[in-house]
Amino acid sequence: MKRIAFLFLAVSSLCLNADAATRPHYGRTLRVSLLARPTSLEPIQSLAPTAPQLAELIFDTLVSLDQQARPQPQLAISWSAEGGNRRWQINLRPGVMFHDGSPLTPEVVASSLRAANPSWQVSANGDSVQIVTDAPNDTLPAELSLVRNAIVRRDSSGKILGTGPFRVNDFLPGRKLTLAANDDYWNARPFLDSIEIEFGISPRDQLIALELGKADLIEIAPEQIRRSTADGRRVVVSRPIDLFALVFTRDRQSAEEGRLRDALSYSLDRASMRSALLQGEGDVAAAILPLWISGYEFLFPAKQDLARAQQIKSGLKQSSPWSLGYNANDPVARLMADRIVLNAHDAGLAVQVTPNQQTDLRLVRIPLVSLDVRLALRGVALAADIPAPAPGGTTLDQNYQVERSLMDSQRITPLLHLPRAQGIGVTVRNWQRTPDDSWDLESIWLATEKP
Repeated sequence: MKRIAFLFLAVSSLCLNADAATRPHYGRTLRVSLLARPTSLEPIQSLAPTAPQLAELIFDTLVSLDQQARPQPQLAISWSAEGGNRRWQINLRPGVMFHDGSPLTPEVVASSLRAANPSWQVSANGDSVQIVTDAPNDTLPAELSLVRNAIVRRDSSGKILGTGPFRVNDFLPGRKLTLAANDDYWNARPFLDSIEIEFGISPRDQLIALELGKADLIEIAPEQIRRSTADGRRVVVSRPIDLFALVFTRDRQSAEEGRLRDALSYSLDRASMRSALLQGEGDVAAAILPLWISGYEFLFPAKQDLARAQQIKSGLKQSSPWSLGYNANDPVARLMADRIVLNAHDAGLAVQVTPNQQTDLRLVRIPLVSLDVRLALRGVALAADIPAPAPGGTTLDQNYQVERSLMDSQRITPLLHLPRAQGIGVTVRNWQRTPDDSWDLESIWLATEKP
């Protein structure tokens, strides 16, 4: 629908003799630089969580979510449930083709979904797909919107194919990906002819490439947003959508250990981390999900209470220092880890930063996987390697109780909610920010002139 709207706008502009610079242009190549180094194009494996936006360029899901987290048709045009939400009938969009020209069939869709969800019973049923789950599942339509459930077809050589707006032209794992426009895309051809994506580019080199006009789209780290904007760069910023958190790698072994974990949580000066390390960007995280998604984050405490941390620690013996690991590729993670060590020390706790893989604590950055609260919480639990919570219900209180159970496990301590930001080249037109930070690159175009 949005492509039809753009084409109508273009025709109307011609009729009104509007300035040509305001009209969409077909053609040209968008150049993108990313820090991530994906080594696979499998949606289940590599693109999420490191760069979920890439999967959306190549693959489609059966369902998408709108800004209110309501399921909307994509490759599926409708769905219905029977048996108390255990048996779902998914009706497929006709006429959709994979990038090699083969048709989207119920058999291929069923095979793709079975690979991503071994516990589901998925089968072709005429022109539809039937999904049977072990227990009632009223979130299934929303689950079908997850990147991991993107529809994939494998040809005889093992190559994976999608139905998305762009097809893979060349892929050098961890180094470069070249995409070409899908001329037969079911939702209309993208304006761009191609996209060239370079991987493993440092934040500094990304900024240089943007300044020199060698990149049209780069990542901006949260702590660089303010400076980049002040320097006159074109920067677009999402809502706080990623969670920075401390994760214990095992369950607490005793009540005493649980109290020590409480002391650590109270010792953390999240406000100082935000102001000093992130230059005021992002939000202090009181809970796993940000307030704009959950609606109840304010019910969780997040303010530092060093006196209470010291009181809890008093009389308790810490058997050995906690080892803390972090992602060495994240520029701000080491600074964050050092600040955590200092905060813990002020409370009488011992934490040591270590490059070892096996640690007691991990400092992790977890992307939001869905605008649906229940799926978002499950996604965080999966990324943090914490047992998934019970599904919960649909009310605010039920969702709160699910998140409360995750917090009470003392496996995860939220620190900050971070936005994502991109630096955009001066010739990029019609960039649209979505609540979940999806890249709508099939709708943008590149102007032949600078503003």
